[in-house]
Amino acid sequence: MNLMKKLILLQESTLKKTVKKLIYLILILGSFCSYGIAKERWILDKKISEITFEVPVLLAENVVGKFNTIDGFVEIDTLDKKNNKAILSVNINSLEMNYKKYKNLILSDIFFNSDKYPIGVIDTKKFAYNNEEKLNLDIELTIKGITRLVNTELLVIRLTNDLVQIKSELKFSRNDFNIGTGNWKNTTILKDKIKINSNIFLFKE
Repeated sequence: MNLMKKLILLQESTLKKTVKKLIYLILILGSFCSYGIAKERWILDKKISEITFEVPVLLAENVVGKFNTIDGFVEIDTLDKKNNKAILSVNINSLEMNYKKYKNLILSDIFFNSDKYPIGVIDTKKFAYNNEEKLNLDIELTIKGITRLVNTELLVIRLTNDLVQIKSELKFSRNDFNIGTGNWKNTTILKDKIKINSNIFLFKE
């Protein structure tokens, strides 16, 4: 085989390898792009969203209030609908309630210990969702550094293509999170069950 033919064959071989590499690179970039498109993020509208709470009290008005500083987002997996995720947080120090004279007590280490644990978190972890109006989830609730699974039902209301409303109610034992220590651990007067209602509005990022 003369030198010219060898050079031609070498060039053809090099060209084929280059083309294969380019195709491989295109496939990798395509997979990354598909992954990016598959994740749809929705951000909490802090101005109109609301998270409130209520604790029954024996022979007296229930403790009711809300958290004025909240944040959160939802990620929707638009491909297989199985890797969705939502996280909400509240600033404990932002609570506002009807028993105003007891606010410092509630924020103290006897109840929320907000100096050490200023943030409460609701984390759905991964869940399946395929445009249902109602979802029943076991979510992770973290208060005072303690995490417990709590069941909740979500009502999903699609207001527009870019705005969604989510309503939920969950109940949990305050003693499971050490909310009330010493004499306040007793549930005769201040009952054990805390109810949290969320009325969340999310807009597409």
